[in-house]
Amino acid sequence: MNDNQNTNENKPIKKLPNIPKKPQKGSKFNIFWVYAAIIVAIIAAQFLFTSDTGKKVTYETFESQMLLPGDVDKIVAFQTEDLVKAEVYIKKDSLGKAQYKTAKNNSALNISNATSPTVYFEVGGKFSDLTAKLKESQANLPAGRKPISFQPENRSNPLASWFLSIILPVLLLIGFWIFIMRRMGGGAGGGGQIFSIGKSKATLFDKESQVNITFNDVAGLEEAKQEVMEIVDFLKNPKKYTNLGGKIPKGALLVGSPGTGKTLLAKAVAGEAQVPFFSLSGSDFVEMFVGVGASRVRDLFKQAKDKAPCIIFIDEVDAIGRARGKNSVMGGNDERENTLNQLLVEMDGFGTDSGIIILAATNRPDVLDSALLRPGRFDRQISIDKPDLVGREHIFNVHLKPIKTSAEVDAKKLSAQTPGFAGAEIANVCNEAALIAARRNKESVDMQDFQDAIDRVIGGLEKKNKIISPEEKRIVAYHEAGHAIAGWFLEHADPLVKVSIVPRGVAALGYAQYLPKEQFLYTTEQLTDGMCMTMGGRVAEDITFGRISTGAQNDLERITKLAYAMVSIYGMNEAVGNVSFHDPQNEYNFNKPYSEKTSELIDVEVRKLIGDVYIKTKQLLIDKQEGLEKLAQKLLEKEILFQADLEEILGKRPFDTRTTYDEFVNGTGDQTPAAEGLIHDGVGSSDINQEVTGLKPASENE
Repeated sequence: MNDNQNTNENKPIKKLPNIPKKPQKGSKFNIFWVYAAIIVAIIAAQFLFTSDTGKKVTYETFESQMLLPGDVDKIVAFQTEDLVKAEVYIKKDSLGKAQYKTAKNNSALNISNATSPTVYFEVGGKFSDLTAKLKESQANLPAGRKPISFQPENRSNPLASWFLSIILPVLLLIGFWIFIMRRMGGGAGGGGQIFSIGKSKATLFDKESQVNITFNDVAGLEEAKQEVMEIVDFLKNPKKYTNLGGKIPKGALLVGSPGTGKTLLAKAVAGEAQVPFFSLSGSDFVEMFVGVGASRVRDLFKQAKDKAPCIIFIDEVDAIGRARGKNSVMGGNDERENTLNQLLVEMDGFGTDSGIIILAATNRPDVLDSALLRPGRFDRQISIDKPDLVGREHIFNVHLKPIKTSAEVDAKKLSAQTPGFAGAEIANVCNEAALIAARRNKESVDMQDFQDAIDRVIGGLEKKNKIISPEEKRIVAYHEAGHAIAGWFLEHADPLVKVSIVPRGVAALGYAQYLPKEQFLYTTEQLTDGMCMTMGGRVAEDITFGRISTGAQNDLERITKLAYAMVSIYGMNEAVGNVSFHDPQNEYNFNKPYSEKTSELIDVEVRKLIGDVYIKTKQLLIDKQEGLEKLAQKLLEKEILFQADLEEILGKRPFDTRTTYDEFVNGTGDQTPAAEGLIHDGVGSSDINQEVTGLKPASENE
């Protein structure tokens, strides 16, 4: 079926089904036949042009007709198994005699010359026997003639010597030639031709090389799966859609954060579709040679046409699909633009292709060229977000299958304890839990192992042997206690579940974990209370020791980014007004979309906002200073405190707001302490946390 059939054609082409299929292409010319011909030619040349050892004669003939008449120039002898073989070289002046003209009749070209032996004879025994014979034969030479002796040579097997001196060097030369050609040709094209550098590097998956991943292995992406399954269903049952006049989209773009399962979904398509599946990365088109990228695009679609109907998957398509004409430096991006132009033409150019569906994945859709995203090319943009509560439960169920777990492990509880986790992070948690259980020599992985794994993924490796001074440890304890007090007594702050002063990661001397409620919209009060909770550590140091430390650097960075976002992006400041200067696509480049006066106003309002937050937090901690002291001392004693410890010291939290964990797992307002209280810090649970802070908004790492 032609997906881009002309709408003016009302009558179907009846002869189309009778068109015979394209014949399978015969075997291509193999360059190794050329190598074989070269070897045969060299061997033939050796037999044709290499002189032989001459005609064999008896010693008596040699003595009477050559030695005594004085025609011998030299004798070369070598020892064989039980006899001596002597090659006789005749003087150049004597080669004209009739008896020597027929002496070379065994030569391939019947050529006689003085550079090769004319005849040869054999003598039984060793070199000493040949010496005696020559001495006896030349005993009565005329006066003035010098006797001729032989020149001994040490010759091995003639065939082996011929192989080592001729064939082996030729084989080594040909092998080196093949190696160089393969390297220059990228290993493609069968024979390693140099022009194969323009061939496509796509990996073909068909019935013979089936992928084991199916849609059953993809969890938490139900909407995206439905969209992609429709494409697979069209390839299997095209009449179901074409009977109604519909056309399948030419392409689908998978968009989502790293680790959300874009490539996994594409692998599932390859496993489910009963059609050829070409897989490659966007960087496979990039090469140092000019024109290679466009050539590889043409070759890819040429292969796809031969295999149609089929699917092409391009991972990280932003490597070649960036918007054209931006950030160009002296034509340095012309090659990438040529590659993109060729891709645009192949996807929906003048000569349209039928039966070829393109899937692509990227986590940066904002940088893609608009021509690539228009209908007719990538008709659908399938958003793959981080999974919600139910999605994480399904993902945990998938990754828990190969792990030997205890009966207490509950995917529902684990999903509630990991808000903001992507599929790759959940897989990492499951793997870390199995490794931790194996390290502890357990028979199965229990809930404690999973909680330790979540801690490991969030805060890094625990470093109990890290040496810190008692004074630093005391500062860290009061700092973390300040976060805990602020979060416990602020209504809109996330409730704290665990606080620790055990060093983790590279430079974190302590951290606090909260249980955020999964939401997408935040009010001014919620953001302000979150800033107060983050400021609690710095304020606790100030009111306790009368001085501050560098431990609040991470807190201040997050507070500053959030304050600027509230003033200049979210329109939450009366003085600046309901304006937003957010520029995610860098449209303004290095220019600010506001005046210097507005810039000064933004700076003033940000400082005022942070100052108000500091005053509010300081007043709160002064009012709760007794609880701050108790909590800090308890931290110095136990190093790790859970929610139950906070309730024992500070009493019940004075707000009746239930977290996502309580609503999903327990269904009550009572949170499960200790064993079920280890949760993720909520990265990515909202656009605010992702785009503004860029850091972990609910986990304090000092």
